Amino acid sequence: MYAFTPGQPLCLVYEDFYLAIGYTFYEFIKYWEKTFMSSERTRHLTVSALLLLFIVAIGTAGYMALEGWDLFDALYMTVITISTVGFHEVHQVSYAGRVFTMLLVFGGVGFSLYVAAAIVQIMVEGQIRTILGRRRLDNKIKRLKNHYIICGYGRIGRVLYNDLRKSGLDLVVIENNPETIPALDADGVLYLSGDASDEGLLIKARIDRAKCLVAALATDIDNVFLVLTARQLSPDLIIIARASHDNAKAKLKAAGADRVESPYDMGAASMAQRILRPAVTNFLDLALAYEQNEIQMEEIPVNPSSDLVDVMLKDSGIRQEYNLILIAIRKADGRMEFNPSFETIIGAGDTVVAVGEEEGLRKMEKVLNPETV
Repeated sequence: MYAFTPGQPLCLVYEDFYLAIGYTFYEFIKYWEKTFMSSERTRHLTVSALLLLFIVAIGTAGYMALEGWDLFDALYMTVITISTVGFHEVHQVSYAGRVFTMLLVFGGVGFSLYVAAAIVQIMVEGQIRTILGRRRLDNKIKRLKNHYIICGYGRIGRVLYNDLRKSGLDLVVIENNPETIPALDADGVLYLSGDASDEGLLIKARIDRAKCLVAALATDIDNVFLVLTARQLSPDLIIIARASHDNAKAKLKAAGADRVESPYDMGAASMAQRILRPAVTNFLDLALAYEQNEIQMEEIPVNPSSDLVDVMLKDSGIRQEYNLILIAIRKADGRMEFNPSFETIIGAGDTVVAVGEEEGLRKMEKVLNPETV
């Protein structure tokens, strides 16, 4: 151990030891900054906290070197010094120890208070930001009408949301997994966090004014309870449910689902069609894709206020003016008329299925459904 004599600079005491600590600390900060720190605020706070720990380490090492104390006593003395607690010294402090204590007070007290204030500021700002962000989401959800509620933001729910968002629909997601919340925030989703089968949460999602609910939870049991609750709250709501097993389809139907789909069955059927009818599936991929504007397939409901209600196709001008191909018309009673003749009469409540360029489809939509355009 080095002996300290009055007048000897403190920086010369255990010079190699301090250099080793400083180099190790420098390398650790570089590693931490590269690996963990992302935002500017987090980076600033992390560096400040690490510097504070460095001061604590220097103070502990200094008392151990100058006074010959053990680790705990030296750490205790350092903490009560830079935190301004003011307890008495654990041992009698020498002249060198007093000088070192004064330097530690000047270097550590102000810095420790600064770090504490920064931590409190970030905590308060983070809570305020979370509260205000949640309130904005709730206000947007309150104003929705004829929107779609997607329950579950897993693999299926997320893909479904992204596809529906491309069509400009109003969407609300209900997700119970807290680990998914960062993905919802990153995707800019209107969402509610909690159990989708909870009546209060569905009411908060404005199920009374929603057009459709999709039950895409992880298990069939959860989807059955969700469908039961949703049907009780909104008897006229369109409910589409996901089923993982065939024996769950009947239960979901009995619970009130209008349509039950199995992703596995749909995937297998799609693969079979691509093998048997590759040209047809390629055409459907082209017509149903949103990324291009060359050709699209669209279904457009006929509003009672449309000027084409009770008008024959030959007199409607749809095929001539909009350059569209009418594939089918689903009548208001549910009947499907494929390749309708030119004498087919367009009725209120019908749904026209057409293929053509996007511009022509939008023009026809303005005529058939003027109130929603």
